[in-house]
Amino acid sequence: MRTVRNILVIQTAFIGDAVLTLPLLRGVKEFFPDARVDVLVTPRAQELFQNHPDIHDAIPFDKRGRDKGLAGLRAMARLLRGRSYDLAFVPHRSLRSALVAWLARIPLRIGFHRSAGRFLLTKSVRYRNDLHEIDRNLSLLEGIGIMDHPMTLPRLYPSDDDGKAVEKLLFELEIGNVERLIALAPGTVWNTKRWLKERFASLAVNLDDEGFEVVLVGGEEDRELCSEVRALSGSMKVHNTAGRLSLLQSAELIRRCRLLVSNDSAPMHLAVGVRTPVIAVFGATVPEFGFAPMGKFDSVVEIRNLRCRPCSSHGGDRCPIKTFECMTRITHERVFHHVMDALERTAGPSRLN
Repeated sequence: MRTVRNILVIQTAFIGDAVLTLPLLRGVKEFFPDARVDVLVTPRAQELFQNHPDIHDAIPFDKRGRDKGLAGLRAMARLLRGRSYDLAFVPHRSLRSALVAWLARIPLRIGFHRSAGRFLLTKSVRYRNDLHEIDRNLSLLEGIGIMDHPMTLPRLYPSDDDGKAVEKLLFELEIGNVERLIALAPGTVWNTKRWLKERFASLAVNLDDEGFEVVLVGGEEDRELCSEVRALSGSMKVHNTAGRLSLLQSAELIRRCRLLVSNDSAPMHLAVGVRTPVIAVFGATVPEFGFAPMGKFDSVVEIRNLRCRPCSSHGGDRCPIKTFECMTRITHERVFHHVMDALERTAGPSRLN
């Protein structure tokens, strides 16, 4: 194989997908320690790659805004062509992702055989449904003959300034003891992946009764939902932080928590990236898709053996059969049991030491 000096990884999907690309970047850097490794991501995901020791540059690709359409695609390809990449890994299976690598004239372009742009790749690797997404991404290394690629969890690197922003917020909320702090993430892009807000509120009450404080986390789009959860709980120990922190700041806040309870959504992956245990509530989707949290103390709460489940690969706006049993049958008592079990298993010296 030709000398590889510059490598690009293209992943312009959702926040969680971007986080799950980090082990591939780690693997690439391990096998090409002297190469420059860049990543092409959405503008929102760009921040996640800051401070990462394996990444030289995270390039924003605003595929739904400034870079939308053929003109934007060509402009991005020109920018990439100027960086003289020798090799591209394309875990994102869209036609656009393969096309930008081809237009950038990157000589080696490796992606999955199920990519919509497979014909634009120089090498395709079999996409395996029986693997976790981390292992699937790592399997792209097989396209250059690297068959031994042990799984590692993603790692995020919030900065000192991110830590200061979180400390300021905790001070404003009058939260002093993070050893009694638990995060809840009630939002998600897809409604059928969202556990009921009333259940999150009841869980928050259970946690308050046990002497814990709760921070509700999410983006600006989750602010109203988190306000509703807080109001339903009626607790002064439940705090809404949605929309008040950046992604890495949110990761830092989650890092300081004992545990996160989340839907199948981005905060779940942020928690794995900072090694905070996760209780993930799965409804329309299933862990077998390969996106469940993989930390040592992580667990999934779901209703098994429903004939209607999974109803789609991502979830949707409403339950197709109008029962929503996959979520309504998950009680707050059951999730609370998982929380307390995880807290007992992780009891001991602070994870922050």
